[in-house]
Order: sequence, then structure tokens, then C-alpha cells
Amino acid sequence: MLEVSRKDFFTIKYSIGDFANKVGLTAYTLRYYEKQNLIIPKRDENDRRYYDDQDVKWIGFILHLKGTGMLMSEIQEYVELRKQGDSTIHQRKQLLQSVKKRSLAEINERKSHLNVLSHKIDWYDGKLNHKVDESFEEYLKRFR
Repeated sequence: MLEVSRKDFFTIKYSIGDFANKVGLTAYTLRYYEKQNLIIPKRDENDRRYYDDQDVKWIGFILHLKGTGMLMSEIQEYVELRKQGDSTIHQRKQLLQSVKKRSLAEINERKSHLNVLSHKIDWYDGKLNHKVDESFEEYLKRFR
């Protein structure tokens, strides 16, 4: 249920369903994020959870961290450090560097797998065009 707060005419309150639709997540995922202390909904006078546009921005930030390849435990750590303020900048930077290092390793591994796939496709092309008589293992030795 979308409603305008009486306290502040410009504050929009989103029910969990409306909020889920707005941010592209399920209500189930939002509840999970609540359990992980990544988002804390506000409560109305009837103790029903609601979200506002600040929460939309916050979820965008959480999804950005997730998109970097951060594990849930790392996101939780980062969020906790962020709450503590600028005194944790060094720790946050170290965490980000660790995530970056892991991401680069994953990219390099992926590139290696793509390289093998490309060679396999080329080998199949050769087989289909009757230009390759060797096994794939022998074919790969040419590229090492």
C-alpha cells in the first residue's frame, strides 16, 4: 500500500510489496536482508513495516556491493564498518581490495575457460570441414 505520511507530506511510505516491486527484489529477499541487518524497516503506528525513498537508495547501494562479488558476510562487515564512520575507512579499503583481488582471479579463470572453449569450437570447425585429423588434446598442444 502506497501512502503519503501525515508527518511529512513529501515522504512516501512503501509497503513491503510496493518496495519490493520498486527495487526489483522479492518480499522474501527483503525479509532476508532484514534478518541479516542490512536493512531496517521503519514501523507505522500499527507496527507494520514500511520503507521510504532513502531505503530505495540504500538497497541500491547494497545491490551495488553484491554486484562487486562481495559475499553476504563481507557485505555485512562493510555495512557495519560504514555505520562506524570515517575511522573505519582503512578497514573498508582493505575489504574492497580483497574483493577486487578475488574478482580479478575469477576473471582470469573465466578467461582461461573461454580460451579452451574457443579452441574446442575451432577444433570442431576443423573436424566439420575435414581439416583436422588430430585429437583435441593434440590440437591443444599447439597453443601451450
